[in-house]
Amino acid sequence: MNLFWWLIVATLVVAVADWWAVYTTRRPVEYVFKPLTMVVLIAAAVSLTDPSSEAARWWLVAGLVCSLAGDVFLMLDDLFVPGLASFLVGHLCYIAALVNLGLEPVPTAVGVVVVLLCAAVVGRIVVRGASRTDRRLTIPVAAYITAISVMVAAAIGTTIPFAIAGALLFYLSDACIGWSRFVGEFTQSRMAIITTYHLGQVGLVLGLVAL
Repeated sequence: MNLFWWLIVATLVVAVADWWAVYTTRRPVEYVFKPLTMVVLIAAAVSLTDPSSEAARWWLVAGLVCSLAGDVFLMLDDLFVPGLASFLVGHLCYIAALVNLGLEPVPTAVGVVVVLLCAAVVGRIVVRGASRTDRRLTIPVAAYITAISVMVAAAIGTTIPFAIAGALLFYLSDACIGWSRFVGEFTQSRMAIITTYHLGQVGLVLGLVAL
């Protein structure tokens, strides 16, 4: 097993430690392991010796770095907007990475239909909730939902199973964040958010592996 796969395993080990910290409400531990998960995953992406696209790899690394910044911002309650902006830029990087992996027209069209349905059912409610919370959040939240929706459609368009699964898990994680923050809290929302987020990020990185 080469360095890339060892680092993927290490990412999952650190991620599980963070999940335990979230489940047991150990915030100081979470503040260490949440960003550390992304640091190890970034190292894994950089270490991959034969990615299916070199350009896609570096766009993905840029997106992971933006996600790391977003994680740090979101751990601080008063920095939600900078966190949102970091992840929005990250999704633009992920879109560029996925485009470089190659998109098929019909699967991409299917992806567009899927995200339009999700945006109509869930996104609309989240945007309305954000607007009720603070009208200044309406446009940033809507822009973010648009960016991640395009990312998911692009992932489906690649027809790469890991990329598709990663994007959908990321989408689910952010849907949980939006719902719990702007619509209503639900049981174990933080666990749902963090597990799907980490697994989604790992899936996107595994999408780089040439099959």
